[in-house]
Amino acid sequence: MMYAKEVKAVSQYTTGELAKLCGVSIRTVQYYDNRGILIPNELSSGGRRLYSEEDVKRLKIICFLRELNIPLGTIAELMKTDNSAEVISMILREQERLIKAELDEKQKKLQNLESVNRIIEKQPLFSVESIGDVANIMENKKKLRKIHITLLLMGLPFTLMEWISIILWIVSGIWWPFVAYTVLAIPFAIWISSYYFKRVSYICPNCHEVFRPDIKEAFFAAHTPTTRKLTCKHCGYHGYCVETYSKEDA
Repeated sequence: MMYAKEVKAVSQYTTGELAKLCGVSIRTVQYYDNRGILIPNELSSGGRRLYSEEDVKRLKIICFLRELNIPLGTIAELMKTDNSAEVISMILREQERLIKAELDEKQKKLQNLESVNRIIEKQPLFSVESIGDVANIMENKKKLRKIHITLLLMGLPFTLMEWISIILWIVSGIWWPFVAYTVLAIPFAIWISSYYFKRVSYICPNCHEVFRPDIKEAFFAAHTPTTRKLTCKHCGYHGYCVETYSKEDA
């Protein structure tokens, strides 16, 4: 019985084959060869450069590092060190951190652009001057959101009291907790309205001036989450004005 002798073939690639495998030009492979960071494994009898599987892996690493904008000189030094794998791993982690930070920054810019577009779409009389209004709104957006959260937290206990008193009245016929709630709710509503309207102002879409309305007018005015139908104190325009943050003593 005859057995075939197994022969382990060793893959070898010419410059052109290596370039094709790694998606680069032949000149790039030759350049890396001249720089001494991708020396061929051996030469053929005809003097042609031959590269091994390890050279393929090495070139792929070089190409990847170049895509991360790491200088070729730095790559050459890395390839010569004994702990090149560890150093490259550290570089990749740092590049990952930088890219994530860049993505976060771009995401914030995108969110700002989306917010600006939403504000512009809601402007009834948008013009070049409205850009200043948008800048004002964006600058004070976080402060205004903080006020809204504060109002929500302060109002939650009263909302809870209201529902408890109503349910108690319906279920057991005990009505006096609802009356007590109403007595407390009226001065609270007056106080919280005063607190709120002392900390917000409105931008007139007609003259683009910032003004603070009378509390009574603002309290009863029709409104949306970001606008309120008011009369401008500067030009007399009556319509929806955009809400923005202002200091209490403004």
